[in-house]
Formats: sequence, structure tokens, C-alpha cells
Amino acid sequence: MSHADDSADRAGRVTLAVVALTLLALAVRLVGLGARSFHWDEGRVGYWTLRFAETGAFEYRPVAGGPFLYLVDQPVFALLGPSDFSARLVVALVGGLLPLAALLFRRRLAADETVLFAGVLALSPTLVYYSRFLRGDLPLAAFSLVAFGCLVSLVDTGRRRYLYGATLAGALALTTSGFVVGYVACWLVAGWLVFDHVRVYREEGGTALDRVSRYGRTLVAWATPLARAFLLAVGVVLFFYAPRSADGTGPDLWNPATFPAVLEEAFYGSFRKFVGVRLEYRDGHEFISYLVAHFELVVTLAAPMVVLGLFGFAVERYAGQNRPVVAFASYWTGASLLFFPVITELTAPWVVVHSLAPLTLLSGVGAAKVVRFAQAAVGHRNASRTGVAALLLLAVVAQAGAVTASSVYGPSDRDNRMAQYGQPAGDLGAMATNASAAIAGNDGTDVVYVGERFYLTDDASADYPPVPESWGNRLPLPWYFERMDAETSSVSNATRLDALDETPPVVVAEPKFRAALDARLDGYRVTEYELALWNREILVYTRR
Repeated sequence: MSHADDSADRAGRVTLAVVALTLLALAVRLVGLGARSFHWDEGRVGYWTLRFAETGAFEYRPVAGGPFLYLVDQPVFALLGPSDFSARLVVALVGGLLPLAALLFRRRLAADETVLFAGVLALSPTLVYYSRFLRGDLPLAAFSLVAFGCLVSLVDTGRRRYLYGATLAGALALTTSGFVVGYVACWLVAGWLVFDHVRVYREEGGTALDRVSRYGRTLVAWATPLARAFLLAVGVVLFFYAPRSADGTGPDLWNPATFPAVLEEAFYGSFRKFVGVRLEYRDGHEFISYLVAHFELVVTLAAPMVVLGLFGFAVERYAGQNRPVVAFASYWTGASLLFFPVITELTAPWVVVHSLAPLTLLSGVGAAKVVRFAQAAVGHRNASRTGVAALLLLAVVAQAGAVTASSVYGPSDRDNRMAQYGQPAGDLGAMATNASAAIAGNDGTDVVYVGERFYLTDDASADYPPVPESWGNRLPLPWYFERMDAETSSVSNATRLDALDETPPVVVAEPKFRAALDARLDGYRVTEYELALWNREILVYTRR
């Protein structure tokens, strides 16, 4: 067999292994995808997606996150109907297909490193959990990693398709979450450090100025493809950030007469809103406490990845090739540990995803080095080294498996480190089933909230963000009631129920009103639910 045939055969085996891991990744993300009740953040995204679809109106609101999920979930709901499963499906597919991104690095990584990199992307418990969660963090991490991989492949092959792939992935990343500014900062730091690295320009030859001049000539030669890529990016950003008008009176993407206003709103208007909400008027926080909390979460939720990543970084830098792609991932990871605690407004487990995105590559490299160490020990019949390697690999697999079983598929309670406070501790599926049956065929108001904590003078005020705090106290119930097409209202206390024309089939109340409501709602089923991990108990009365 020739060297070319051997290389092609090895590449085929690598591709087959990565595809197999991708199928496994899809399976672990899709199984039981709708079993866990919606988190508050998921409830917001799901509710406003339904409202946007109902009214036909859409406008980018920074407090609601990026527009990506709101727009891509609408056709999913139209096809499959709104449910916990269908709402999370897009994120699950993005996360499940992410191991394929490892193939973009196969020219820079060894075969075993590529496969193990894909394995980490497929089976990391934290990535699995947030691939089953309706937030933009996982799509942002995935699109950013794909964009990086496409740029690496572009440098290696010179093929234009990788330029367009990087552009598309990068533009989609811009639509997912405001955390994208952290990625820009991390990439600038990592890019500069790699560019300035002594080993890099010793390998290429010449001074840094010579390299800058060479890059400039390359940009001129690629002027036409770069122009096309720019137009592609503009088109993607315009589609997601452009407003849609419900009545045709305002800027509307589908109304050519308003196109100048649409352009202004999609680009300048969106940027101005983002700066205003996320920079000018945001509350500050103590950086050190957020930094420590973020680092603790990274270590707690992804200990095997951290160990393998540190090992891979150390060996690569001080005893290996010190490859630019691995160095970039190392600097990206380090910068993320500093930048994301600064830009986040809440210490939450999902922020860890943004540090794990580059760490997965380092973990794949580290895992490959451990496997090679084990193979060498077995080949030399060194029992002690074989035992050490076997114990390390067993510990990594066992820890990842235990965390997956307990946190990804386990109950949502205080012991689950991946479940943030806004995750309901119980199962709201039975509540949704009972409420849906109770309101079937009802005319008028279907659901009434009781208590100052939930009271709104007008429930329509929550159709678009930002919303009153009392509406936020209802989460994630608005999602469940909206997908039933339920009409909701509220009263400040139990006695005001008597002023309603008729008693609604569903009543949601604070527990302190139980005695008063038990007397008024004779014949109703009453059940207590927890809307958070603790201290968010409610009563739900449903007409039998």
C-alpha cells in the first residue's frame, strides 16, 4: 500500500469514528429531551417565540438575548407544535452535530487527537446538559468553534468554501447571544499571542513585519471572495436582526418600502440597544468573586476536561511541538476565564460552556497523550505505568459517566450543580396536563394568578420584553399556558376572585391564600409545585 493510500485509509477511519461519535452525541441529547421542566430562561424564550409567531411582530431586545432561537424555533413549532421537546430540538441538534467540527482540525491534529476531540465534544456532561437547554450559549460556543475550525482549514487548504463556512458560522454566532463580545475579546488576545509567538515566526521565517506584509498581499489577492463573504455575513445578520411589523406601519423586513429603516434598525439600532442595555445601564459586580465562582464551576462541572486540558497544554508547550492551533486554544481558554466573569451579570453554570468550547480541543490533545502513554507502557510491559494510565482513564470515564447520570438525566434539585436556581425542582408536566384538560372548551379567562407577587394591571404588557418583575415571578408557567392558547389574568388577593364574572378553570396562587381559596374553589384539584430549586412554592387549582 502506498503512502497516499495509507493516508487516505487512515483519514477514512478517522472520519468514520467521528461520524459514529456524532450519532452517539445526537442520541444522548435527544433521549428524554422534553422530560425536564422548563427553566425560567427557557420559559422566557419559549413564551416570546410563541407571542412573536402569534402577532407576526419581532424586534431585537437585548434583555431577551440574541434573536437566533426566537426565529429558528418558529418553523419548528409550526411543524411539530410547541412542546418542551420541540423547543429544545434546535439546540440539541446543534450540540449533537458539533463533534463533526473536529474534522476541521484533522490536518493540524493527529488521528487519535481528532477522534478524542470529537469524543469530548460528544460526551462532555456540561455540553450535553446545555445542548438540552433552550438558551443561546451552546449554539454560540458551537458556531464559534466551527468558525475557528473553518479558518484553520482555510489556511491549510486555501479552499474558498472554508472562508464562506467561517463567515456563516461567525455570523450565526453574532445572532445567538450577547456573550459573543467575550469571544471577540478572547480571539483578539489569542490571535495576537499566537502571531507574536517566537516559535511561530521562526518556523515561517522573516520578521513580524514581513509576515504582516505577506498577509496584506494575501488579502488583496482574496478581495473578491472576501467581498462575497462580507455580503453573506451582512445577509445573515440582517435576516436575524431586522424588525418585523405586525400591522405594516413600522420597519418590516418583508416590506421593500421600509428597507432603509430596516437596515438602520438591524445594524445601528441593534448595536445601540445592545450597548445601552449591556454596557451603559448594566449594574456592576465584584470581579474577584465572579472570577472565583466561574473558576470553581469550571472545575466542578468539568474536572476531567480540566485535568486532560492542563496535561495536554503542559506537554504540548514544554515537551511537544507547540502547534499554533493548540496554542490558540490554550490562550482562548485562559482569556475566557477572565473575560466571561467580567461580562456576565449572573454566576450561572451555563457560562461555563464558553470556557469549555476551546478547552475541548486541549482535552482531546491531552487524552491522546495519555492513551499513547498507556499504549507505550503496555508495549514495554511496564505494569506500574500501565496501571497509572489505566486508573487515570478509568477515573475520567467514571467521573464523566457519573455526572451525566446524576446531573444530565437525574433529578433537578439542590445537589445538581448544573441546575441553576431558576430550574423548577419538580415536574410541571402533570400541571400542564391538568390545566389543559380544565380549560378545554372554556370561554373567557382560563387562568387567573392570585397574589401581589404575580399581579399585573394588564397581562398584555408582557407580550414583549422588557416585562414587569411580577411577570417574571410567574416563570416558567407563561410558557405552558401560552402553548395551550390560554387567556390569563390576575388579581392581587383571593377576595378579588369574587368580583370576576365567573370562576376560571385554573387558579395559580401564593401558598398563603390556601385557606381562602379552598373555601371558594370547592370541587377543584389543588396541587403544590416548586417553580425553582427552593423557596418558590405555588398552588395550582384546576377544575375537575
